[in-house]
Amino acid sequence: MEIASILLYIILFLSTLLSLLKKQKNGIHFKKFKLPPGSMGWPYVGETLQLYSEDPNIFFVTKQKRYGEIFKTHILGCPCVMLASPEAARFVLVTHAHLFKPTYPKSKERLIGPHALFFHRGGYHARLRRLVQNSLAPQTIKKLIPDIQGIAVSTLESWAASGQGVNTFYEMKKLSFDVGILSIFGHMERGFREMLEENYRKVDKGYNSFPTNIPGTAYQQAILARKRLNRILGEIISSRKEKRLLEKDMLGHFLSFKDENDKKLSDEQIADNIIGVLFAAQDTTASVITWVLKFLHDDPQLLEAVKAEQMAIYDTNNGGKMPLTWEQTRSMPLTHRVVMESLRMASIISFTFREAVVDVEYKGYLIPKGWKVMPLFRNIHHNPEFFPNPQEFDPSRFEQVAPKANTFMPFGNGVHACPGNELAKLEALILIHHLVTNFRWEVVSSKSGIQYGPFPVPQQGLPARFWKEPKQSQ
Repeated sequence: MEIASILLYIILFLSTLLSLLKKQKNGIHFKKFKLPPGSMGWPYVGETLQLYSEDPNIFFVTKQKRYGEIFKTHILGCPCVMLASPEAARFVLVTHAHLFKPTYPKSKERLIGPHALFFHRGGYHARLRRLVQNSLAPQTIKKLIPDIQGIAVSTLESWAASGQGVNTFYEMKKLSFDVGILSIFGHMERGFREMLEENYRKVDKGYNSFPTNIPGTAYQQAILARKRLNRILGEIISSRKEKRLLEKDMLGHFLSFKDENDKKLSDEQIADNIIGVLFAAQDTTASVITWVLKFLHDDPQLLEAVKAEQMAIYDTNNGGKMPLTWEQTRSMPLTHRVVMESLRMASIISFTFREAVVDVEYKGYLIPKGWKVMPLFRNIHHNPEFFPNPQEFDPSRFEQVAPKANTFMPFGNGVHACPGNELAKLEALILIHHLVTNFRWEVVSSKSGIQYGPFPVPQQGLPARFWKEPKQSQ
């Protein structure tokens, strides 16, 4: 018995010693690495005030010029490591994505819903992402072209008929919302659609407001509207189940899904992912189309070239009497380059948030567990090493040679890249076709520059006046 006790103590001692040595080894390992250069700013607030008191692009570019392509800061209550090189973005988003998790403020997660796919990683995320990708794949969205055309033409007609200037970005948000509803639900009953839109607008308004539950505030109103959206979506889901409709829209994909254990998605999971898709699709698409209109307006020669390309298609379609085809939207090389260059110049998604789930070493620097990590897409898109004269709008840069790997990421990269990028580009191409072949527009504001809310848009949302142009075949 005594010998057995001694052996037990020896085993426990050796086990404890090995554990301590392992920890010490790990500690020594990471002591070899230092934190990236940079300033953490003031206690508690860090450099948040500097970020919000100036153009965020200037903030990040200035940091990069001073410290290099990897630097640290403290913003929005979090210590952060900023990465401004293609290799670093690929490291975080692709090759070592398992070391980082997507992260969002809890206040925003509460409004969208905790089950939305972009709050997750692993098996659940992979399954939901495949569902959304299948719903937005080319073979699916090509069938939406006639309906998207109807939405685009109706929108343009209403702007021209008003005779008044419109806030282009705000109106584009309405258009993108309508296309989002179409891709998720197909043709929806008017009553449901109006209730969805009314409450979604309140959620959208409160999304970037200060998160407080004080009655009457935008955030509190958004929370209440989000609860109503759950009830409305629950009714839509129940109605679809009762009718046993096997629709091929996104909701149909959600309802028919079963995992490897034959388990279906809950109504809450479906509702959260519907709201998540609407959020992901609306502001970003609306912003890039608004920028396309500004860049074309500011370059009459380019506008005429785009118009000539689109008029050739218009004439082929019997003066616009026949609808666009999927093949025609794939045969708009100049217009496509304009969209791509607008995505680069505007860099709607300027950066993305990740969080290190373990201590990570990158190029001799330590990224501590729990720190936020931000690949800076805009810095990469505006780096003259990859895009000469980056402040110049030049669609020809996409004409012959594709951008170097990981230098052009307008929709992100890796497993969390935007699955709806083809729908966004299709929406832009269809609107541009009908705009330049049937309408003209002028910007009615003298203010230039960029405003952030949080996505970059032209000042005041690009106020513009639209009118219908008499048709002249070319």
